[in-house]
Amino acid sequence: MSTTMKVFNEALKSGDLKQIYLFYGAEPYLRRQYRHRFKSALVSDGDTMNYHYFEGNDITVREVIELAETLPFLTDRRVIIWENSGLFKSANEKMLDYLKKIPLTTSLLFVEIDIDKRQRMFKQVSAGGGAIEFPVQNEDILRRWIKSLLDKDEKQMDTDTVNLFLIKSGFAMDNIYSELEKLICYTYGRNLITTDDVEAICTGQINNMIFEMVGAVAAKKADVALDKYRDLLALKEPPMRILFLIAREFNNLLQVKELTEKAVDNRTIAAKVGLPPFVIGKYISQSRNFSAAALQNAVLACVEAEESIKTGNMSDRISVELLIVKNAG
Repeated sequence: MSTTMKVFNEALKSGDLKQIYLFYGAEPYLRRQYRHRFKSALVSDGDTMNYHYFEGNDITVREVIELAETLPFLTDRRVIIWENSGLFKSANEKMLDYLKKIPLTTSLLFVEIDIDKRQRMFKQVSAGGGAIEFPVQNEDILRRWIKSLLDKDEKQMDTDTVNLFLIKSGFAMDNIYSELEKLICYTYGRNLITTDDVEAICTGQINNMIFEMVGAVAAKKADVALDKYRDLLALKEPPMRILFLIAREFNNLLQVKELTEKAVDNRTIAAKVGLPPFVIGKYISQSRNFSAAALQNAVLACVEAEESIKTGNMSDRISVELLIVKNAG
């Protein structure tokens, strides 16, 4: 059956963990945290005899099964964690069969980003163990999490400061945690974190930089947009990820523009597009700099750029650069 984080936490407390789990979803911070909790609950620190971690497909299903069949040494459980196995997109019959008869002395955890719920592997693990999704968290959950982190250090932020912080940090929990740590250190000796502190310390998160890049495109400032692109490359952002974020930004702007023209209220727009309500004003303002046709063409150009890269007709870096120039011209 599908398992929630709450149910898993209760199982941790009671010690009633299932033998097989799948952790999946788009939030790496949560996947990593729960992977650590799973391991810590079953393996003593420093026990390298009974704990095995693998990533990718460098190890074969046969090797994992052989390990799973090996009795643990001086303990009750052998623990195997396999991350990004790819088995939940293209099922392996041997592993499927084995999951039905895995020995009681072995605990197995799969950790994946993307899965196909139609695959038998997902259905098998869901039925015989537990599948837990870790999606990108919504704004309300992130605000509560930020408050809990601040409370630990007896720090406070007012609503405007949290709004600015989320604009700067984005919704990725890793980035939020990192930026919050910097703010807490920066404000040592005082309780209140202000908007000035956020402006001084928090670097503009990748999504914010993409928003500014698209703004430069709207203003027909190709040189500024290209500078933003090169800044992202300097931060080691892969061109394909930048292309994905540009496409998403144009698509968001197109949806915002269409809904605004239908006189839909801001809160409803935020819910439909999947954006936090406090940034909708910025999106409405930026969407006015484009016609609907221009945004549609920009989205199509992103698709064409991706196809050009995947077919090998053009390098990823140059393709994104030409996309920016074309739309800013």
